[in-house]
Amino acid sequence: MTSVLSSVTPRLTVSDRIREKLQQGILTRNQVDDFASFLSQVEQAFLKHPIITQNAYTSWFQQGKATDDELRHFIKQFSVFSNQFLVAALLKVINSPTLEQSRASREILLNELGVIYRKLDGSIAAQSAQTEEEKDQQGDPEVVSTEGTVDGGICRFRAAHFEWLIAVAEGLGLYYKDLGQRKHGRLTTLHFCDELQRLYGSEEPDIAEGASFAVENWAAAGFWQELEDGLTRIKQTRYPKLRLAFFTWHNRVEAQHAGHTLEELENVYFQPTFDRAQFIQGGRAILDAIAVFWNGLESDRINRVYV
Repeated sequence: MTSVLSSVTPRLTVSDRIREKLQQGILTRNQVDDFASFLSQVEQAFLKHPIITQNAYTSWFQQGKATDDELRHFIKQFSVFSNQFLVAALLKVINSPTLEQSRASREILLNELGVIYRKLDGSIAAQSAQTEEEKDQQGDPEVVSTEGTVDGGICRFRAAHFEWLIAVAEGLGLYYKDLGQRKHGRLTTLHFCDELQRLYGSEEPDIAEGASFAVENWAAAGFWQELEDGLTRIKQTRYPKLRLAFFTWHNRVEAQHAGHTLEELENVYFQPTFDRAQFIQGGRAILDAIAVFWNGLESDRINRVYV
């Protein structure tokens, strides 16, 4: 399978959108230089965080050597984070400071719940004669799209991301009753879920903005590729019918989300009320919580703890 994300830590640079505003006189050279300096600060604080540059658990997982017990434990803990993220995403919608930001947050939440992205040009994905294997790797066009908007999109139960994860779990002997609820989570997993609600869904807009920026750039930095690589190896060697659409789709779409967060930052940074310190605070704190989650899985693996 062709890799779509690189494990190399990305760089944050001033976009063409900002350069155009400079040329048009909307922004001054000092403002743009100031923004470039802030991006360097964010890059240092966020993108060089150890959980992005050196995730021991996902590096191990990529090898595809997880035992059945280790694999089921991973899926169960990941399902708790994935399902509980809905609470944080709803809080982000509720606490959005502007209608535009509320809509951007609803795009994420509603897609998570099963509203399929509709392409802005009105086109519909071609219903090609895909095999079930191709649908699993590339996405079933009836339930998957990586671009467009949920506005005017179709809702399908089986397009909900959690249902895709259930499909993975069922191939390993886990079912709906085993997944996604707080009672299934380790303390380290629940800490991450609680911090997502506190930070990603914060009432303080710049705390939430920083947390959102950090989460999306963490997601785009390569861990999805490591998970997909490991699961693909397991599928090839042990579970030929294992369904991986949950992981392959997220691997394809997360880089796009990270690009959107940069545009969101550009929209708020030049507002007089923007608080740089709170933005950095929110991002660093959520990355620390992400580290608790992954390091907890690594500790469970080393100590052979399974739930």
